[in-house]
Amino acid sequence: MLYQVYENQRTLMEPFVDFAHAAAKLYSNSASPMAQNPFVQRVAAGYDLIYRLGKDYERPTFGIQNIVDGDVEIAIHERIEINKPFCELRRFKRFTDDATTLDHLKNQPAVLIVAPLSGHYATLLRDTVKTMLKDHKVYITDWKNARLVPLSDGEFHLDDYVNYVQEFIAHLQGKYGNCHVISVCQPTVPVFAAISLMATRGETTPLSMTMMGGPIDARKSPTAVNNLAMNKPYSWFENNVIYRVPSNFPGVGRRVYPGFLQHTGFVAMNPDLHATSHFDYFKNLIKGDDASAEAHRKFYNEYNAVLDMDADYYLETIDVVFQQFKLVNDTWDVKSVDGKSERVKPGDIKTTRVMTVEGELDDISGSGQTEAALDMCTGVSAAHKRHFEAKGAGHYGIFSGRRWRELVYPEVKSFIEQAHNAPDKPLKAPAAQIKRAPPATQKTALSKPAVRPLAKLAVKPAVKPVAKPDARRTPVKTARSK
Repeated sequence: MLYQVYENQRTLMEPFVDFAHAAAKLYSNSASPMAQNPFVQRVAAGYDLIYRLGKDYERPTFGIQNIVDGDVEIAIHERIEINKPFCELRRFKRFTDDATTLDHLKNQPAVLIVAPLSGHYATLLRDTVKTMLKDHKVYITDWKNARLVPLSDGEFHLDDYVNYVQEFIAHLQGKYGNCHVISVCQPTVPVFAAISLMATRGETTPLSMTMMGGPIDARKSPTAVNNLAMNKPYSWFENNVIYRVPSNFPGVGRRVYPGFLQHTGFVAMNPDLHATSHFDYFKNLIKGDDASAEAHRKFYNEYNAVLDMDADYYLETIDVVFQQFKLVNDTWDVKSVDGKSERVKPGDIKTTRVMTVEGELDDISGSGQTEAALDMCTGVSAAHKRHFEAKGAGHYGIFSGRRWRELVYPEVKSFIEQAHNAPDKPLKAPAAQIKRAPPATQKTALSKPAVRPLAKLAVKPAVKPVAKPDARRTPVKTARSK
């Protein structure tokens, strides 16, 4: 009922939002007679802000047109490799006419980035993808908005998520011999399960698995997000956040956790911050600070674009990950595509190197939650495990922004490179492992990253920043590809 009420209200407001958009353009166009009024900038800024607060935000695009390797520009063509009812496996295929660069690209490792299915679209990892494209063949899971999936396409459970990941891994292995997997936030748990099940069956597992800021063991340093999931009973979520998709969408009748409710929750975590941000946007428009205004638009185009999650998947995630802790308690049974129930046993993983990444100031996945995976991989030698804590980074900072590019990515790249080129050799200890960086200011954090192997682990704190988007792509027709 609430979903229908929301849609009715949104439809009712749509003409006013469109009017605000048109009025903003009218008052800001120097050729318009309306633009000659003395307070025209304030009027135009006000209408623009009304438009942005009221508009319906669609799924953003990755918009990665090209990357530069040295002095060679490499064109990027984005395409769907596998299309499943609830997910697309998206590839970023690289093209160049430079023969030397082409040979280099062909020998680079293939990486599957498993994006979160937790409210925002996979485009939230735009910076992750763009950064990795220089050194890797990159694939990403692009989860679909559940309200756009007809009921005829069936249900979607947490088990289906695990099975999707296994199918995508098998696809890359069939294509390249093997691959590497990176999971960011929510997918750390199902990805861990997927690779564990592959190991139990005796299948070839990925060369490396990197888990970043995920709730492997949500009991450690629980955050406000964890506490909500752990302290409310299962029935509360079922009765308060689950609604059926209204009739104006293809998925009419499907039970979902609506995107607008999730967005309300995101904003409620920092309402003052968002109010200040919108007011600053208004002032920047008045001042004519186009760069700051555009940065605001880019961020909120991503942040305000949310998707509906299938109710079965969402509720099962609450139950398995945050209430019964089935992964860490060794009680999680996953139903395979053929209907067979299989127990998740992380200890069966033996040939996959494991790296965990946490942000020092992460207030979504608390300190030690991701790192817990290392202790669970009893079949992997200590020489093939690594933990990295990004100093000064919050949740989004470990996969987007300056700290991702300058602190986290070099360590992830090195880890993948070692696993790819010397799968049986122990990890090389980076220089930063010898001396531990002092807990300190951003400046210190950026100059001395804290990397350590499993043998020297530590405990850490918690808090969080936010992420931002990027640009669009055009394929090159005549170029050769990798």
